[in-house]
Amino acid sequence: MRIEDTGIEDAIVDLKPLDHLMESINFVRAGQWDYERVTYDYKIGSAEKNITYYIRVQGYAMEGDVDRGNAVIKLLTPLIGKHYYPHGIEYGEQENFPQSVIDRANSLLTKVKEEVDKYKN
Repeated sequence: MRIEDTGIEDAIVDLKPLDHLMESINFVRAGQWDYERVTYDYKIGSAEKNITYYIRVQGYAMEGDVDRGNAVIKLLTPLIGKHYYPHGIEYGEQENFPQSVIDRANSLLTKVKEEVDKYKN
């Protein structure tokens, strides 16, 4: 599910401060990148059996190289996903998300926006 109007979509930020600010809010990039794209995930556990929720913020390099750490990243519209073990993550609009997960996502993305605003190009 897309989370619209967060204020971070289309923000342009250098990769190094972006990595730092996302890590400070507990979003993990880990191995989820290539030379042109980055993906940050925030994991939310669930009482539902074999279900985990993820808030995902993605971006792509407008210039530079993610691997070299000199990229300038344009952020995309964040997503909420539902991981069904062992099948994978679904981001579709037909998925049902608890209000508590949506509220948590909005709260975290507000923090991301506040930090991104400090570093926007």
